This record gives sequence, C-alpha cells and structure tokens, in this order.
Amino acid sequence: MTEDLMQYDRLTERAMRLVIREALEIVAKDGLPGEHHLFITFDTNAQDVRIAERLKADHPKEMTIILQHQFRDLIVRDDSFSVGLSFGQIPENLHIPYDAITSFYDPHVEFGLRFHGEGDDQDDEDFDDSLFDGETNILDTSMHEPKKESQPNKSETEKGGDNVVRIDLFRDK
Repeated sequence: MTEDLMQYDRLTERAMRLVIREALEIVAKDGLPGEHHLFITFDTNAQDVRIAERLKADHPKEMTIILQHQFRDLIVRDDSFSVGLSFGQIPENLHIPYDAITSFYDPHVEFGLRFHGEGDDQDDEDFDDSLFDGETNILDTSMHEPKKESQPNKSETEKGGDNVVRIDLFRDK
C-alpha cells in the first residue's frame, strides 16, 4: 500500500466544491441561465451552518434547498454562501459553508456532485440519491473503501447503468 502524501482525494474534493462556488457566482451575477436550477443538499449540523431553529428542527440531519424561481440576496464568498428563501411563506436567510454541502444537482443538464467526508461511514446504498436518476452524471468524492461491484440488474443495464465516477477507485488503500 502506497501512502498518498499529495492527498489527491482532498485536492479533488476542493476542486469540485470550487465548481459549486463558481456556479453560484454566475447565478449571483446574472441570475439562473435558461432552465437551470440547483438542488443543494447540506448537513444541517456542519460547522458554521446558520439556519433558523425551526428549519433545524424540521431537518435535524440534512436539508435540500432549491434555487430556481424565488430566492433573494445570494451572496457568494470564498468559503460559503448565503441566500434568502421562504419556507411556508416565512422568509429565512441561510448561511451554508461549501464544506457542509453533501450534494449539488442541476437537473436541467443532469449534472451532480456528491460528497462524503473523511470518516463518513455512509454507504452508497444509504445515500439519498432520489434527486439523481440513472442518466445523471454524478461525480462522487467517496473516501471510504470501495465496495465490490455486483453485476448490474437488467433494468440498470437497459437504462444505461450508473454514471457515477468514484474517485476512491483511483486511490491506493
């Protein structure tokens, strides 16, 4: 086993989070282009996440927000973003560090990013991928041991299978 002193998994994850930041910068400057809209799922317990207590009570682990028609005051920073959204017709401001994001998805172009933090024992089967269909290109930053791949079932093969690129497959463990 060769030790990865370059920490390529962390470099790749940082680069993928930069994609999110740059996409949000475009939206903050010019609005959402065309039919694009963004699903952003984040860990509500992550450090520096700031959301209303009522939202935290409703979403004690994870929350997905959608930036599409009605959002305001999108402010993009180097390490986080903040946005105003309404929940039950009550306006709220959310502050979300990029490190808290667990998935990012733009269904218009079927592009998604999925993140798993180091030490995360969450298996891919447990990940809520209801936003991601079989045709979606998902880049996955799993840092856990790769599982032995089973043969895809017939329906997965007919749909084109899973288009997940897992960077952990390229890691020496």
